[in-house]
Amino acid sequence: MKNSEPAVDLNRKFVRLIERRPDGFVEFEFAIGDPELFAEMLLPSEAYESFCQSNHVVFLEPRVEESKGEDESGGWNWNLHQATHQRFR
Repeated sequence: MKNSEPAVDLNRKFVRLIERRPDGFVEFEFAIGDPELFAEMLLPSEAYESFCQSNHVVFLEPRVEESKGEDESGGWNWNLHQATHQRFR
């Protein structure tokens, strides 16, 4: 059985804001097709606004902080924002 639609829609682009920093930079996640497969990015505020506009992004809700307890990932589930704001074991 052949499916004519691609598995991932490469025209859909997503942004999840992480933080607007005091130094004028914006930390965010950028994804194409699947919001759970993303790159963490950092741009000056004006460039961020332009980037979002030119890519016609869908803005996603902020991530909910997970509990501090260990889960099945064994502490491997982290991002660059966390790495710059907390100490790891």
